[in-house]
Amino acid sequence: MSAPRPRTDAVPAVEPGALAVGVWMGGPSRERDVSLASGRAVADALAALGHDVRPADVGPADVTAEAVRDLDVIFLALHGEWGEDGTVQARLDALGACYTGSGPAASRLAMDKTAAKRRFGEQGIPTPAFRVLQAGDDGALAEAMEALGPDLVVKPVADGSSIDVAMVEAPAGLAEAARAVWERGEPALVERRILGREFTVAVLGERTLPTIEIRTPGGWYDCETAWTPAGAGPARPVTWYDYSYKYESDDTQYVFEHGLAPALEDRMREVALAAHRALGCRDLSRVDLMLTPAGEPEVLEINTIPGFTSHSLVPKAAGRAGLAFGRLCERIVALAWARAGSPARADQLAEPRS
Repeated sequence: MSAPRPRTDAVPAVEPGALAVGVWMGGPSRERDVSLASGRAVADALAALGHDVRPADVGPADVTAEAVRDLDVIFLALHGEWGEDGTVQARLDALGACYTGSGPAASRLAMDKTAAKRRFGEQGIPTPAFRVLQAGDDGALAEAMEALGPDLVVKPVADGSSIDVAMVEAPAGLAEAARAVWERGEPALVERRILGREFTVAVLGERTLPTIEIRTPGGWYDCETAWTPAGAGPARPVTWYDYSYKYESDDTQYVFEHGLAPALEDRMREVALAAHRALGCRDLSRVDLMLTPAGEPEVLEINTIPGFTSHSLVPKAAGRAGLAFGRLCERIVALAWARAGSPARADQLAEPRS
């Protein structure tokens, strides 16, 4: 892993009304509803602090020179295909627009889970072993289960919000889950399932925010006391952090008092920051990890435009660090504006506010 770089999170805040901030949401992906919820929350929070906010439900045809002409910063709250995979970022770069979050290359890498995992491997960042199964390659199913099984996770290569993700334990289940992904016309990513505790670490600027453990009823944490003798493996969780537990259920617990030893939590945050840097992310990301029974964090994926809904994890972590939701949104805008480095508008930046 690379040596720590100087922190860049200490950026000036943006004075209310100084900048025209477009909040872009919606888009054409299957995560459109989540994006709209995120965008509305961001727009409302920034407006409540007195900012000049211009929310918009945008799609590919809307990204024009006219659309960006009067905007100083565009806060991207677009999730999924087109909005998070580098496409809109490349278009905004071509238009010379200032926007929040990662650029096209990092966005493409993070959205393509196989490309991201390969980069993690190159950088020595631990991630679950995996195979990529091309559509219709039934022969690869048995090989994947033999190499990785029997507990596996099947997911689309490029999607979020746990859409079409399946946990499988048998060949029939693997085939069914893989074909569900293949029907969408894309390869299936098959990972070794880590039967352990789930965590997430947000990165804001160059700073990691407090670590959150995610606990679902009947999930692994509920099974922790049911470990069998050494070598036999843990009890099997009956739930996991799926779409329902992410966005709909009030039963999911987001735990900061998780009891990790300080050295282990430091290690987890170090791994998360290394993953963020390995993909070239900037401004904000959320790194999802599993903690193995051996106490080793393994990176599942990185979200370059994480959610900003009432159930979302980054606002929870920022709040734990003393950064309220609106101030978090301000900080993200300020990071983008500082990166743009417009001398003509430097007078519109003020010292950080609590």
